[in-house]
Amino acid sequence: MSAAVTFCATLLDEWAAAGVHRVVLSPGSRSTPMALAVAADPRFSLQVVHDERVAAFMALGAGLSGVPAVLVCTSGTAAANFHPAVVEAGLSAVPMIVCTADRPPELRGVGAPQTIDQLDLFTTSVRLFIDAPVPDAADAGGWRPLARRVLDAAVDGPVHLNLPFREPLVGEVDELPADLAPWVPPSPDDSAIEIPGALLAARGLIVMGGSSGVAPARVLDLARGLGWPVLADPLSGARGASTVVSHADALLRHPGFAADHRPEVVVRVGRPWASKVLTTWIVESGAPVIQVGGPGVVDPDGNVELRCSIEHLERACRSGWSGAHGTRWADTWERSWLEAEAAVERVFDAELTSGALTEPSVARTVADHLPRGGRLVVASSMPVRDLEWFGGRRAVAVANRGANGIDGVVSTAVGLGLDGAPTMVLIGDLAFVHDGNALWGVAERGVDLRVVVVDNAGGGIFSFLPQATSLPGERFERLFGTPHATDVCALAVAHGVPARTVHDRAELVAVLGEPGPWVCRVVSDRAANVAEHARLHARAVAALG
Repeated sequence: MSAAVTFCATLLDEWAAAGVHRVVLSPGSRSTPMALAVAADPRFSLQVVHDERVAAFMALGAGLSGVPAVLVCTSGTAAANFHPAVVEAGLSAVPMIVCTADRPPELRGVGAPQTIDQLDLFTTSVRLFIDAPVPDAADAGGWRPLARRVLDAAVDGPVHLNLPFREPLVGEVDELPADLAPWVPPSPDDSAIEIPGALLAARGLIVMGGSSGVAPARVLDLARGLGWPVLADPLSGARGASTVVSHADALLRHPGFAADHRPEVVVRVGRPWASKVLTTWIVESGAPVIQVGGPGVVDPDGNVELRCSIEHLERACRSGWSGAHGTRWADTWERSWLEAEAAVERVFDAELTSGALTEPSVARTVADHLPRGGRLVVASSMPVRDLEWFGGRRAVAVANRGANGIDGVVSTAVGLGLDGAPTMVLIGDLAFVHDGNALWGVAERGVDLRVVVVDNAGGGIFSFLPQATSLPGERFERLFGTPHATDVCALAVAHGVPARTVHDRAELVAVLGEPGPWVCRVVSDRAANVAEHARLHARAVAALG
């Protein structure tokens, strides 16, 4: 019998009882005890992934369900390759259990092969770091409490459990320690926070973004009671309701509208929008911000007056506040936002559902034709902005906006799609090439993955920045445009994934309805894309009069 394999089986048994059921494993020798324990436990769905960075983002995608995946690797730089996804999970409050195998203490710092310093490897990105003792049957009474500590800390982010193993690494599972009482997730207490009643009786807005952990229905109910409009981005999951404003970025580009609609208070649920126009307008309004939900502290502009849960805000509204109706502004405030929203929606609906394919119209088309029961993963940089600004009421997506990096987008989608639901990806060519290894064996994983690559031969977002006009063309292209000359379709086909280039909206609509895995390429031009954005923004402003 093996104390190491039995120790790992005990951890897994405790986690399985709490609902954890996915393991993403990158192969290696030192992690053998955990690999053997996972393979022997039929409650776990095991994904074997050779690239550790891809594996980590797959675990991140799986954790978007709210249930952590267990991520396992061997010792050495394998663990370091987990770091980008652990950073994203930490900033986005995505649960994840990161298990890195390690050499025992006597082999650390003495030049043993495949050994690095793994203590606190992920620093502040994890909620908890534990360097576990080398498994010994005499310590079996502490194994289940250790698993519970990991569960408690992983409810809103990643936990790093470093697992030193001595040889021999193989063996059979012995009898597990006695069960503990059922695990109960910890819950935060913010009852001591006081929300001034005057704030809730003011002329306010609810701005909803991603990673809030709050059900959209609760936010919409709250907004109805307050008489406030809800400005919702695609990552919030709240678009589609008749009282939701989807085109805030376009509305606030109209100087008159922006001046006439300054709020007295803003409740922000989750992250801010990607729109710099909206963020700047809120700051310049001077309105205090109440931050509801996560992920963590989100206050880059220093205007968050207090933070609370949605439950606490609901209680504050119910106790002692009589409602906004009948105040000086309630009859026209929400209506004026929604009338302007409708005017811009008519313009964008006409502009983006006909004519040539552009980057904004690709975002709109993908949002409009997401398959029933499907999910959309959108890359940072321009795709998330195009979906936010032009995707309209049907735009609902998830994105890695904690660190706003381009890495791991396809891998995240693969992890999210392990449950079998259709999973769409809207991504630029650079981010796609950066995460090409995510396509390894994707067909065998049973993932219905449908990837739309907007190919503008480089980093399109940089063309919107001052560098594009202040630098000579050749220097800008070398440092920022970064053309890569990679055939994205050939890259997909090399991994056994069918790929094609589409040339018009009808072709794109047709392919979006086909089961995956597949990759679809849409060619774009960076300079023309800048001009198209300017044209659409001008049309929206003109529609407001």
